[in-house]
Amino acid sequence: MPDVTVTRRLQFNAAHRVHNPALSDEENSRLFGKCNNPNWHGHNYTLDVSVHGPVDQRTGYVVDLAVLKRVVEERVVDKIDHRNFNLDVDFMRGVIPTSENIIVAIWRELAPAIQPGRLARLVLWETPNNYVEYTGE
Repeated sequence: MPDVTVTRRLQFNAAHRVHNPALSDEENSRLFGKCNNPNWHGHNYTLDVSVHGPVDQRTGYVVDLAVLKRVVEERVVDKIDHRNFNLDVDFMRGVIPTSENIIVAIWRELAPAIQPGRLARLVLWETPNNYVEYTGE
């Protein structure tokens, strides 16, 4: 059977402050601008989760998208939705919560749990104009 990539889109809301504690407040403000607001700021994120693998002859699926949704919700969305990345998310402890770091952390949470197939790509939309993507490399 051919290999195909399928994608499930999920959405969540979360707050964060982009801040490096090793830098002065002035340097953080200069580097990160309004993203360094000490009172946090939030986003309506969109996460695209792509899984790649062979099409199963019996089901016609690479992966059951309902099962994929459940795995992503349990391992990621339920832990970050309406939370603060800096304060509430265990897999982000000690990490500057930029979109780049968030997507790598999400990958690490999801990759071991994706079956059948393999996690191929994540795309994290922070705004309608800004996104990051990661393929595990």
